[in-house]
Amino acid sequence: MSGRKLRKVASRWEGVALICRKCSRCLKGGFGPDGDQHLAKALRRHLARDGSPAKGRKAHLGVVEIGCLDICPRWGVVMIRSSAPSEWLIVPAGMDLAEVEALLTAEPAAQRAAATD
Repeated sequence: MSGRKLRKVASRWEGVALICRKCSRCLKGGFGPDGDQHLAKALRRHLARDGSPAKGRKAHLGVVEIGCLDICPRWGVVMIRSSAPSEWLIVPAGMDLAEVEALLTAEPAAQRAAATD
């Protein structure tokens, strides 16, 4: 045993988007105002539009690029939301980033159904 204690680091993240790096690279952009940015970069810039931090632990939402998820859609990027890890999304190229942000901040359908019961 190393004798070191577990430490906690504060974060302002309200949710996390795990985005497939390989899908973004194969798509060669498709997002942002000119359609030339990868989803992760375009989403970070979209989230920083009001002057809030775009990345790091001080951001409103975390955007993390991960390795291949072995789905490889032809015209989209695979994204996993922390609020619904069992529901993987395929974000089509050119989708409005405000809609993607709304997906990240919305409650999953199963949680909404459980709350109304």
